[in-house]
Amino acid sequence: MQIDWLHVLNFKNCEERELHFHKGINCLVGLNGRGKTNILDAIYYLCFTRSFLNTSDSQNIRLNEAYFMLEGKFAGQGRDEHIKISFKRGQKKNIYRNKKEYEKLADHIGLLPAVMVCPQHLSIITGGSEDRRRWLDMLLSQFDHAYLQSLISYQRILHQRNSLLKQMSDTGRWDEETLLVYDKQLAKYGSDIFRSRKAFVDEFLLLFNDHYRFITNGAEEVSLKLSSHLGSGENMEEMLGRSRGRDRALQYTTIGTHKDDLDFTINSMSIKKFGSQGQQKSFLMALKLGEHHYLSTKLNDAPLLMLDDLFDKLDENRIKQLLSKVTSENFGQVFITDTGSAKLQHLFTELGLDGRFYDI
Repeated sequence: MQIDWLHVLNFKNCEERELHFHKGINCLVGLNGRGKTNILDAIYYLCFTRSFLNTSDSQNIRLNEAYFMLEGKFAGQGRDEHIKISFKRGQKKNIYRNKKEYEKLADHIGLLPAVMVCPQHLSIITGGSEDRRRWLDMLLSQFDHAYLQSLISYQRILHQRNSLLKQMSDTGRWDEETLLVYDKQLAKYGSDIFRSRKAFVDEFLLLFNDHYRFITNGAEEVSLKLSSHLGSGENMEEMLGRSRGRDRALQYTTIGTHKDDLDFTINSMSIKKFGSQGQQKSFLMALKLGEHHYLSTKLNDAPLLMLDDLFDKLDENRIKQLLSKVTSENFGQVFITDTGSAKLQHLFTELGLDGRFYDI
């Protein structure tokens, strides 16, 4: 998959800009605050219908403007896609694929596969379990629509069950019959989600380790595993039944796949607690390169790869290893941002790489 053309209007700090991209490596260079990251975010938005910075839609509108609009032309696997997204304050978001509006936003996920790497994504390593689940869910949803539908259904029922628990606490009336219905449905979708996550982690681990060894020349041993209430093999519906008293007291559901986490380790220790900044960024890059590789295999199409602020907290050797990896032919279209074009051009010359540079 690649994007050939991008039009940005009133998006963040960009009044209006039109860009035509190279099918290989695209380097966006300029001083901090000029909008390099926002260009990548515009591409990401067209792929996922939201900002990778998790800001609300209204926060993406340029200051003192009423709306923003993004438009892009994509190509891949013998098909062309024209995507247009607009949002006006106080109104719903409009998303068009080849001039036809979507009825459900979920139908768009996976159409334009993409992988973003940015400093904010270090929260996957250093943040809470919700950051790791978000990464895992977005990855799986790009190639497995059954997983996405299970996830949507699970979250809807979880919200209903939590609302019921709060209502019962407020009124003092216990509704056992409705809880049983919610528990059965939650267990069904939760078990499906757990099986998909477990199968992915088992398959992904070797791939992830290969990428980390390449970036670091085998400097450390790393691993990841899924931590889940369902990991013991116990029936989720029975676990929900036993936790009802606690759930009623706390007014939310304490058992389920919405509590899943990924345990990341380096040399058998938590990388969140004991990893250096360079090790954490190398770990993140290995996760993201593994994600790109995994999606390429599942979709038979290389996703867009966007690398924001690539060089921060990586030594020169790891940067060179990373550049040689992501600029190989099988990685498809790549976007890189950096503050200094001279440094980037020097590395490209030294490594014999070819790329198109854009001054932002």
